[in-house]
Amino acid sequence: MVFVLDRRKSPLMPCTEKRAWKLLGAGRARVHRLRPFTIRIVDRHVSSCKLQPVQIKLDPGSKTTGIALVRQSQQSEASITVLNLFELAHRGRQISEALTARRSLRRRRRSANLRYRAPRFNNRTRPKGWLAPSLQHRVNTTRAWVNRLQRLAPVTSIAQELVRFDLQKIENPEIQGVEYQQGALLGYEIREYLLEKFNRRCAYCDAKNVPLQIDHVTPKAEGGSNRISNLTLACRSCNEAKGAQTIQEFLARDPVRLKRIQAWLKTPLKDAAAVNATRWALFNALKGTELPVEIASGGRTKWNRKRFGMPKTHAFDAVCVGVVDTVTHWNLPVLTIKATGRGLYKRTLLTAFGFPRGYLMRTKSVHGFRTGDTVRAVVPKGKKAGTHTGRVVVRTSGSFDIKTLGALVGGVGFRHCRILMRGDGYSYALRNRMLITEQGGASSPS
Repeated sequence: MVFVLDRRKSPLMPCTEKRAWKLLGAGRARVHRLRPFTIRIVDRHVSSCKLQPVQIKLDPGSKTTGIALVRQSQQSEASITVLNLFELAHRGRQISEALTARRSLRRRRRSANLRYRAPRFNNRTRPKGWLAPSLQHRVNTTRAWVNRLQRLAPVTSIAQELVRFDLQKIENPEIQGVEYQQGALLGYEIREYLLEKFNRRCAYCDAKNVPLQIDHVTPKAEGGSNRISNLTLACRSCNEAKGAQTIQEFLARDPVRLKRIQAWLKTPLKDAAAVNATRWALFNALKGTELPVEIASGGRTKWNRKRFGMPKTHAFDAVCVGVVDTVTHWNLPVLTIKATGRGLYKRTLLTAFGFPRGYLMRTKSVHGFRTGDTVRAVVPKGKKAGTHTGRVVVRTSGSFDIKTLGALVGGVGFRHCRILMRGDGYSYALRNRMLITEQGGASSPS
């Protein structure tokens, strides 16, 4: 779907690509933005248009956050039609590495110039609710795109995957004891944790795309518990072959795999910890939009996705967040948004040991272009002859590089370039819809 603004830049209901091209061809609209593609109507404003309830759904992740823009039915808010799908790739790891490099350079400089400087380690305070920069980045980028979608569509509410609900408790408030844990979502949270931990494959034979069962590393007959550290995933044949044996007995002839599984059992999920640390900060940030925020559990998201036969992706997880009865037009192309930043503060390149080895440009703009701008270069002759469209990398010499979909085109003069869209700190790529098989699974994107 194409985003539509009125002549005062107020959001209208998104329209189809066919209708957008008709409006552009008739001169009733202009291109407002390329990514996400947005047009602006020149002969209409929002007071003359009928709007429908639109909701933003979020599936926060450590590396990627799924975002879905859906239209709610007038009869039931749980009946939705998917308008747009996004996957926002964070750069928390790059931020962490950049801070580590800066810290190493700072320490080297202090030790070289101020050898006997008194140590300072207990004179710094952090405000309440402080998050590390790599974690705060996840909250800020998600909130920034929520604000951007609010400017492009008439959003009326937000849904975020946050807490865990039990459907049995909702239906029967008097439930207690073991019955409380035996609802429709029983085992979904633990199973999802194990699927992420063991990369969605059998721990004993590396089988993928098969039904996986939860296996006790130390069998309960040998005193094993139901703790997460004693659970793994196994296919049916491996689970039956292992039976009541311990993992040491079952893998006695494969010490390499045994050592690897034991290391997996002790390895924490850093990504899960990052999501857990930022979920409340994101929820509080979303409340600042003054829109009603609905919260839902990861177990309910997976339950909905299994009911509708959707493949496992961040964007489809976002569609299934919250109370959903019916979903239509969900198999849409996904716009992948990757956070790239707006440049670097440092002006010196470093060696592997933290010593300077070169200097960067002092200005970010060269002949009106900046690294990250989307440009179209029409080169009339020479080795680079042709039309090249992509993100530009500027140089002070005026000879630019252009990153197209196919390759990197270097040595293009700035006089041949024309700006299509200013860089906003993100790169965009459109992934085609998934090919859904008859069994409800998904193959590679078309």
